[in-house]
Amino acid sequence: MKYDFETMLNRAGKDSIAADVIPFSDGKVDEGFEPIPMWVADMSFPAAPPVLEAVQKRLSFPSFGYFPLSDEYFNAIISWQNKRNGVEGLTQEHIGYENGVLGGVSSAIQAFTNPGDKILLHSPTYVGFTHTIEDIGRNIVHSELVRDENGIWRMDYEDMDRKLRENDIHFAIFCSPHNPTGRVWEKWEIEKAMEVYAKNDCIVVSDEIWSDIIMPGYKHIPTQSVSEDAKNRVIAFYAPSKTFSLAGLVGSYHIIYNKYLRDRLCRRSRMSRYNECNVLSMHALIGAFSPEGEQWVDEMRSVIDRNHAFACGFIEENFSGVKAMRPQGTYMLFLDCGEYCRKNNVSIHDLQLRGIKCGVIWQNGEDFIYPDSIRMNLALPHEKLKEAFMRLKEYAFI
Repeated sequence: MKYDFETMLNRAGKDSIAADVIPFSDGKVDEGFEPIPMWVADMSFPAAPPVLEAVQKRLSFPSFGYFPLSDEYFNAIISWQNKRNGVEGLTQEHIGYENGVLGGVSSAIQAFTNPGDKILLHSPTYVGFTHTIEDIGRNIVHSELVRDENGIWRMDYEDMDRKLRENDIHFAIFCSPHNPTGRVWEKWEIEKAMEVYAKNDCIVVSDEIWSDIIMPGYKHIPTQSVSEDAKNRVIAFYAPSKTFSLAGLVGSYHIIYNKYLRDRLCRRSRMSRYNECNVLSMHALIGAFSPEGEQWVDEMRSVIDRNHAFACGFIEENFSGVKAMRPQGTYMLFLDCGEYCRKNNVSIHDLQLRGIKCGVIWQNGEDFIYPDSIRMNLALPHEKLKEAFMRLKEYAFI
């Protein structure tokens, strides 16, 4: 490979929640085990060279005053969306900066709902949605995803429709690809979901932050592309942060075709006076969305796909009672450990602590509104991933 996906960065003490925090207050790594961060959704790989080069080039000029978003910034997004997702007709007018996807979600909720209103989400539910919605005084109604006979997570359209009607809901959040399950929705699935939302007069926020991390055999379908109604009903949020591990630079963007939706969201975003881009974040996006950035992403996806294959195969062979759909997108793996816990008379919390004790720093899946579950980050070098699973076999799933 041209790029380095074999070096395991030691991020301890280098501004990293993943490396410096254990997500269990009563968890502690036993002496003799080096921690392996596998929880927060950022990568343990070195950053993509075109991103570093773009930032370093900007740092060579010794001034950092006020600035506008450049044409180069907007053109990079338009080109990226066209090449990666087949988006046509996207213009600078449709794009706007967001200070993080969750910041954009918060602005959209405040622009189109009132405190106490209910919002529909699928469960398992990304924990960031939960905190954002609850922190601004809205209420969540969950429509649970269901597994089909092949273990693939599916939407329950009848349940969605019923809950929208019964709760008089007119605002929904859609996650595509879905976090934490790793589903990459097919076009017909998105079409059916949008029909349900349209029937119930819902404004839809579509979080598509994972849209670049798609595994072979699957394709991301932008939610706004499935129909003219969807194009005018959906507020879509994207970012280079998951794809290029740039969360620490902060910087996302929206795509909104409908002028009414765009004006309302932008007005709400401006009211905070904090929704402004960092100059280095702007140049990082330009470097990321370059031809060399595309090459890096394609190599990264092949590394993640190999990790998915290993992890899911290892679980099937060694962890009886654990279910895990092989992700179609994202670098996160969602483990349903319910059967294992019941068969072995162990609580999910005790199982989670076993992993922590042997240095595998994974995440409480119950925070994602799904019982007896764990979320794992597989964006790390393959040999380190193998080491982590061997530790789990010997010390956790015993």
